[in-house]
Order: sequence, then C-alpha cells, then structure tokens
Amino acid sequence: MRYVTVRKFASESGYSEDAIRSKLRDGIWLLGEIWIKAPDGRVLIDVEGYETWVEMGGEFGRSRTRVSKSRSCTAGLGA
Repeated sequence: MRYVTVRKFASESGYSEDAIRSKLRDGIWLLGEIWIKAPDGRVLIDVEGYETWVEMGGEFGRSRTRVSKSRSCTAGLGA
C-alpha cells in the first residue's frame, strides 16, 4: 500500500508518531512529497515519497531553503 496512516507508518518504520508529526510540522517531510491529507482530513504518509527521501539523503530534487519562523514584518526591508 502506497499511503498509510501515521500510526501504521510508525509501527513499520521505527519512527515514533511524535517524531513523524515533528517532521511534518517542521517541514522536513513536505506536503505532496512525503505526506498528503486525505479527503477526510487524515494525514497519510506516502511510503514511496519516504523511500525517495531516504535514498536522496534527506533531500528531494530541488534546492531547499529553510523557512524563517520569525513573525517580523521588517526583516529584509533594509531596516
């Protein structure tokens, strides 16, 4: 099965459910690449996406930049 629940993925992968949810929350595993939201709102892990992430050493085919968690509106405006 390509898509599995967080609980099932945790039991099969060795990652805890908390570790998986942290990776989703922190943007380490990206929506549409490693996880999706089912029509009923449930989070599902894309096993093929996860395997690609592992094989690529934690990166997908594009350059990733970290999103700032800063809420400042003046950052980058020469202030």
